[in-house]
Amino acid sequence: MDLLQPTNTAIDADELTQDTSTSAYDPVRSVPATAPTDDNALMMRYRNGDTRAFETLYTRHKGALYRYLQRMCRNREAVNDLFQETWSKLVTSRARYEPRAQFTTFLFHIAHNCAIDYFRRAERQHIGRTDDVDELQDRLPSSDTDRPDSKASEAELQAAFQLALAQLPEEQRNVFVLREETGMSLEEIGQVTGVTMETAKSRLRYALSKLRTALKQYEPRELSREFSTSGRP
Repeated sequence: MDLLQPTNTAIDADELTQDTSTSAYDPVRSVPATAPTDDNALMMRYRNGDTRAFETLYTRHKGALYRYLQRMCRNREAVNDLFQETWSKLVTSRARYEPRAQFTTFLFHIAHNCAIDYFRRAERQHIGRTDDVDELQDRLPSSDTDRPDSKASEAELQAAFQLALAQLPEEQRNVFVLREETGMSLEEIGQVTGVTMETAKSRLRYALSKLRTALKQYEPRELSREFSTSGRP
């Protein structure tokens, strides 16, 4: 990997999305036991020229970042571009980095801004997410095969969940995905998205309510695998 030219990095989407079914980002799982160095300290080392520190940060956070972008924008080509753009902007801004907040807040704030810019460009070019939603709808079981007492298969639940997620308002989906993929606090999510903690909390509450309503036909134990945010501060 060329750390000064991250946009040339080949993206293995299968590797980056292999933990999509796991809701919360688990730093214990993602960070090797032999590399417990604090993220902010690593970023400061990278700011001062230590490229191996960047490599460690990239390895730690690439999966959660890619899944966040994938859930925000299901177009794989766009996701790959946003993924590369996020790391590129981190590289170019490294000289100005100051550890005022958690590194993940800094990283996902960049990703959030990249995604917002993409959606604005897409709106101007009349490129929406209709195709993504239609594709997700095609994956749902047809109504003539549904029975009230049938148990949803994992594939059906995942398809229904992804469809419901795609149909959330952008700001609600953003807060929900940040919570699920990174385990950030509401205060940190507010910092990433540029809103107050109470606004972030309200958006998360609305997102959860809409998702549960959309998936109410599924059994509670099935839904519990999709929502891990309830009860977390």
